[in-house]
Amino acid sequence: MIVWVNGAFGSGKSTLVDELRGRWAEALVYDPEMVGYVLREIVEVPTGDFQDLRLWRRQVVELAVGLVEEYRRPVLVPMTLVNSAYVGEVFGALRKAGIAVHHFFLKVPEDVLVARIDGRSFTPDDPEQDARVRRWCKERIAGCTAAVDTLPDDTVCLDGEASPAELADLVLRHVAAG
Repeated sequence: MIVWVNGAFGSGKSTLVDELRGRWAEALVYDPEMVGYVLREIVEVPTGDFQDLRLWRRQVVELAVGLVEEYRRPVLVPMTLVNSAYVGEVFGALRKAGIAVHHFFLKVPEDVLVARIDGRSFTPDDPEQDARVRRWCKERIAGCTAAVDTLPDDTVCLDGEASPAELADLVLRHVAAG
């Protein structure tokens, strides 16, 4: 099974997955962003967003399926994925491989997202790069927020302003129920 935690940058995906991992010892954590970082080292990403690379989407699915099949453990995935075509492609391929996908989306108001992004340091040794990353994240807030209406019907929307403990309780109850 895969528990995909989705939401805008700054919504608390990694924080929630950290909380879940602390309660679910057998779960693996898989961050598809790492696949993007590897691809960026090998090929050009014309749009600047590695999710636009078909190879990224294919490799994300292949690695997720491999983790589930090889290790027979639940996989926690903290990853923003809001392009409806890409969501359909990735989740469809996972389900076609026989993998159950529990999809959660953290809803957080824009002003809170901006404050969280401003409060993070992405590359502390490179202030210019840090500013670029913050700007990139903020530029995507509106698209991420609007995407809620295009996500699959079985997506569970959660209040991203709730505590990580409360959110983890909700996720674990939902996953246990089915």
